[in-house]
Amino acid sequence: MLAILPFFHELRLLRIFILFRVFKLFRYARSFQTLAGVLATKKFEFITLALFSSIVIFVSSVLIYVMEANNDASPINTLFDALYWSIVTISTVGYGDVTPATDAGRFVAMVVIIAGIAVLAFTTSLVVSALTDKLDEIREVKTIENLSKLKEFYLVCGYEHVAQELCKKLASSSHNIIVLDDDPSKISSYKNLGIDTKKQVKAVLCLREDDVANVYTALTVRSFDKEVFMLSLLMNDGNRKKLEFAGINHLVYPQEVVAMITKEFIGKPVAFEVVHAMRSANNNVNIDELSVTTRVSENFKTVGELGNSAYRVIVLGIYQKCSDKFLFNPPKSTTIEVGDYIIAIGYKVFIGEFERHLHTKVRDA
Repeated sequence: MLAILPFFHELRLLRIFILFRVFKLFRYARSFQTLAGVLATKKFEFITLALFSSIVIFVSSVLIYVMEANNDASPINTLFDALYWSIVTISTVGYGDVTPATDAGRFVAMVVIIAGIAVLAFTTSLVVSALTDKLDEIREVKTIENLSKLKEFYLVCGYEHVAQELCKKLASSSHNIIVLDDDPSKISSYKNLGIDTKKQVKAVLCLREDDVANVYTALTVRSFDKEVFMLSLLMNDGNRKKLEFAGINHLVYPQEVVAMITKEFIGKPVAFEVVHAMRSANNNVNIDELSVTTRVSENFKTVGELGNSAYRVIVLGIYQKCSDKFLFNPPKSTTIEVGDYIIAIGYKVFIGEFERHLHTKVRDA
């Protein structure tokens, strides 16, 4: 506003910063591309509509010029005036600055108005039809774009009985979950949308109750990520090697799991009930794995230095990455290194405090 004053004319140069608002449009570049792709599916219909509109404009321009040009009271005196009137009329804008003065001209105007309404209605129906046909795809693209904002999540492929129960338990533990149920080949779109599977996907869980579908999912994932951890259901033990060859890191064979649980329950029912109660949804006791990061390794060198007893947390064992072994109830002199995992049991809130302690405690000099 100051730039309108004579002695502030130099400040008019600051108006150039208004141009920076244009850069905000780049945020919607992908949306524009999506809309263009949707409308492209109706390419033939739009070309037909444009051809029809062009013919109506041309014919109406010629007719209105022939009928109005020789009338002194008519504002339409040139072909350009006629073309301007036709475009304004068929677009249903109707400024009213140019109007026919003869009855024949008004009749042409009525025909063009009706044609304009038809063109507008047909255009609207084409756009709505294209958006309706692609609505699910647009929603899916938008959802996948939002995934790039998540730091970590589990990718669950399939949403049948086992997957439904697992998702409930993961959700109750505040884990981010993405369920892909219809087409496993769409996993490859994650790479195209800039999602870093190495950093964002904690694990791919192939939980379809069909070994063939799980193999296909595994092969699709391995085509663009060779390292992400994958777990899969195994419905037929004869397909075990096929799933392992497809790149599955760990297989869960339901019949085998049920047999193991039944054996433990029959042999040691009391101990089994204790473990079952500890893992029930109504119990706040958790068994968690805590990653040994560089910071943790700098603060603590051995298990005895962890100080877990002060937080009412029990260290069940240490998974040593270098030897790929799990040490149950390790002695206090056991060293911990970057990449190891501390398996701890305790109340969820205490485990959280213990984990913060591991990352914040400074080792005494």
